[in-house]
Amino acid sequence: MDIELARTFLAIVEAGSFVRAAERLNVTQTTVSARVRSLEDQLRRPVFIRNKAGVALTAAGEQFLRFAPTLVQVWERARHQVAVPAGRRAVLAVGGELALWNPLLLNWMVWMRRSVPDIALQTQVGLSDGLLRQVADGVLDLAVVYTPRQWPGLKAEMLMEEKLVLITTDPSTSGVSDPDYVYVDWGADFAAHHGLNYPQASTPGLSIGLGPLGLDYIVQVGGTGYFRKRVAQPYLDSERLHLVPHAPEFTLCAYAVHSENAENEDLEIALGGLREVARADEVPGQSSQVQAEPEAARSGPILEVPVTAG
Repeated sequence: MDIELARTFLAIVEAGSFVRAAERLNVTQTTVSARVRSLEDQLRRPVFIRNKAGVALTAAGEQFLRFAPTLVQVWERARHQVAVPAGRRAVLAVGGELALWNPLLLNWMVWMRRSVPDIALQTQVGLSDGLLRQVADGVLDLAVVYTPRQWPGLKAEMLMEEKLVLITTDPSTSGVSDPDYVYVDWGADFAAHHGLNYPQASTPGLSIGLGPLGLDYIVQVGGTGYFRKRVAQPYLDSERLHLVPHAPEFTLCAYAVHSENAENEDLEIALGGLREVARADEVPGQSSQVQAEPEAARSGPILEVPVTAG
């Protein structure tokens, strides 16, 4: 069976309609409809019922949904293994949100290079939902994201907690009402709690979707915003930036996400390295570029922890 048929089926289930699935797959609706017809011809059963709200699964569609993710994942796994570079024994495909690449994932890549140099890495940057979709499809073995939403068939392990603190270039600033306030989009949970604490700041003059960019901006031109304390600490130590006193703090959690059906020795090694560098990253004064040997497989907390006011 053409693996694109299973991939298209899953996209329709997730999107809820042929039109939205076509947009996500970057193909025409005619192509999506043709793939569904081909799938139904091969299964000899209809898998979707169209209605005004979009589509619904038939009984046959419900049964195929049990197997479609595995079909896609097995194909992607085979594709990765066939493409193993010379001198390497395996390939791991890993994605992460941009804000998590420096220093966490950068230090993890150093850890992997030193500890298991015979594993090749394929890495990419993306948004949380897109990365999770690729893990579900088997395109990625592992994704590291902030507060992932629940996704069938995926397992999320919390790696670390980071504090978001209100910092400013002006020590006299008292809160987010300052005209130079920069709103950084740390996700839906942060937005909800930010709105509860600062209802007057619902329309900031500047919104930025990337924390490091926002931090660089206020360092250069001045302003106030919520940023990861660990990343901002050098600026706080040098007094180029200052904590806003009595401002609420928020917790932002980073998670490693992988398929429930994709556990293997190499994935456990990668997870062990992530745990190692995450622990080192949280200890003040300790280098994150650890050189430990791969730790034995062990389970971490499987949690779904929201961003909460602290």
